[in-house]
Amino acid sequence: MFDIALVLAGFLVGIVVGLTGVGGGSLMTPLLIFVFGVKPYMAVGTDLLFAAFTKLGGTVKMARTGLVPWRVVLHLSAGSIPAALLTLWALKTIGPADPAVQHLMTSTLGVALLLTAAATLFKALRGKAAPKSIAAGQEAQAFSARHWSLPLLFGAVIGTLVSLTSVGAGAIGVTVLMLLYPMLPLPRIVAADIAYAVPLTLVAGLGHASLGSVDWPMLGLLLAGSLPGIWLGSHYMTRVPERVIRALLSVLLAYAGTKLIAI
Repeated sequence: MFDIALVLAGFLVGIVVGLTGVGGGSLMTPLLIFVFGVKPYMAVGTDLLFAAFTKLGGTVKMARTGLVPWRVVLHLSAGSIPAALLTLWALKTIGPADPAVQHLMTSTLGVALLLTAAATLFKALRGKAAPKSIAAGQEAQAFSARHWSLPLLFGAVIGTLVSLTSVGAGAIGVTVLMLLYPMLPLPRIVAADIAYAVPLTLVAGLGHASLGSVDWPMLGLLLAGSLPGIWLGSHYMTRVPERVIRALLSVLLAYAGTKLIAI
């Protein structure tokens, strides 16, 4: 029954990700902690590789259609991956199972979920604000941030958050991209967010695996459910009122974030 419950959890999270684009870490990590009783460090490490494998398929699909703005992905990765490596080094030095680290993970995860809830609600209310296409002659401006240092800075913040909590490369990342690249169309923003999350979550996930913070059998069961779930959610994405789902998700994430902070 436990195995079936994990497959079902992966399936449900996959559907939600496919329908809304909200990062799986925002849902899967608190689900593993509260429902399945998984230790925070093990939930974070397993979920990072869960996110890497599930988002890889989306990146390949979007890259084939030419949606991925690789220049934006490179700029964000230049800040996020070094920050992830530094965070992993700190975790290795202290020990991921240390009680102080566990408390830091749950508190940071709670804050990250509250930020994700706010970002999800923002997308629900303002999701159509981004331009639908790049105007002629404005390609260079669209792919340039407000300032060259901002993608590195925000990338570093997200890289640290993701390595500690597995949350940050989803709704938070999309909101940051909308602020940094206001002339970039929404489909390209989503494509950039998914694409740069793959190397980030892969590096962070493999780093956690080297620390013994990944439950491989559990990862396999979650992926067995999530992969068909994501396909199903993506298939019905245009038939479901996305804003209503995002608004409900923001309430759920805010509740989970508050509960984690109170631990």
